[in-house]
Amino acid sequence: MVVESGARPGIILAAVAVVQFMVSLDLSVVNVGLPQIAVGLGFSAVGLTWVIHAYALTFGGLLLLGGKAADRYGRKRVLLLGLGLFGIASLVGGFAQEPGHLVAARAVQGIGAAALAPAALALLTSTFPTGKARIRAFGVWAAVNAAGGALGVLIGGLLTQYASWRWVMFVSVPMAAGALALVWRAVAAAPPSVRGGRPDVLGAVLATAGMALLVFGVVRTDRYAWTSPVTLTTLAVAAALLAAFIYVEQTTTREPIIRLGLFANRSVAGANAYSLLVGAALSSAFYFMSLYLQRVLGIGPALTGVEFLPFALGVIAGSVLAVKLGSRFAPRTLLVSGGLLTAAGFAWFGLISPDGAFITDVLGPSIVASVGFGLCLGQVVSIGTTGVAPHETGTASGLLNSSRQIGASLGLAALGSAAQHRSGQAVTLEALNDGYALGLTLSAALLVAGVLIALTVLRSTRPTGPTISTSRAEQIDDRDSLLARD
Repeated sequence: MVVESGARPGIILAAVAVVQFMVSLDLSVVNVGLPQIAVGLGFSAVGLTWVIHAYALTFGGLLLLGGKAADRYGRKRVLLLGLGLFGIASLVGGFAQEPGHLVAARAVQGIGAAALAPAALALLTSTFPTGKARIRAFGVWAAVNAAGGALGVLIGGLLTQYASWRWVMFVSVPMAAGALALVWRAVAAAPPSVRGGRPDVLGAVLATAGMALLVFGVVRTDRYAWTSPVTLTTLAVAAALLAAFIYVEQTTTREPIIRLGLFANRSVAGANAYSLLVGAALSSAFYFMSLYLQRVLGIGPALTGVEFLPFALGVIAGSVLAVKLGSRFAPRTLLVSGGLLTAAGFAWFGLISPDGAFITDVLGPSIVASVGFGLCLGQVVSIGTTGVAPHETGTASGLLNSSRQIGASLGLAALGSAAQHRSGQAVTLEALNDGYALGLTLSAALLVAGVLIALTVLRSTRPTGPTISTSRAEQIDDRDSLLARD
């Protein structure tokens, strides 16, 4: 493992925290402002969803390429490039005059996030390789990661109501500039962990295009039935692109965007499956609760954001609790416990009613779900990079983030379609409530599936904090991979 010479762990942790908060913030900050964005730029109902999907898909689809780039060209260089791109795209998006301008800016934000997020996480992994310091660092990472997503709703609501929806884009500019200054100061330019060759751009393009078409096909089922020629053709092309991606990775490139042998590591495979389901459940629950508060209960954007604050605080509390429990319980135990708590909270959310209120329908489930989410978030990241060879830590980090963001987009598309089907064409509060309740209940079911994966795929390990070591089989696999490349 290459540890940056002269690195300052405290400042590095601060820089990574700012980066992760900013990236998570931009996944949710636009949610509350979507109605105002639609009016301001003239979005159609279907087109408006792409303000979310454009960011999530480019972010998730290119994360693997970002991880490879971090390993290949150096973490500091990729971090600085990603932060600059993210900040510029945020500024341009704030000045958007047409729907296409904003969607394009959100897509470029996703590209920047795909570069900086895995580089930041790989930097965290190498700076805090083992022991209590690693547990504490991942606890901080988990807290700011989840708090960014939760506080994004609060910040977005306040900015939308009291300033303008444009500030949901502008707000990232000073954060990007601050993180860039911290990285420039604290991170020494270390040699790349992998030398020679080029990242697999073709594989990244095929994966991103395939996932985008898959989401596009699912989203449009509100207009075209699942069995319609339009939907079937779209999904078939998406499947062909994803199959081409697998073929390219296996046979036609010496430097695949992801070495499929990584999934032989049960920690990597299980953590990524868990992360995908958590991403699908969380993004969908945020979306449905935001719409429930505004469209069913008639609450304004600012107050909607305020009512998400208990969720943000609960995530932070759960993350702090995970740090304290991390030396006493195995990571898998915290994953299972946190997943079950979050599922219980989302199932409780599923009991919402048209004449509900914040105290009776939102506060209790927010506390339960958020504490559970805080418990498991840092653990899944730590587990997903356990047993990974040093030259692949950036790739493994990118894969975890990619799984979560792709899960977020797919989950929102699928559960949104199910909720729309339940609500039908009716515009009554009862019909809307029924659709949102179904989506929240399905979010709980996704988390239960994640818990089952944790129980059946992941091994129980000692509660000493994950270490960067490899099993005998993984060492042989890594050795063979290096020999093949040479």
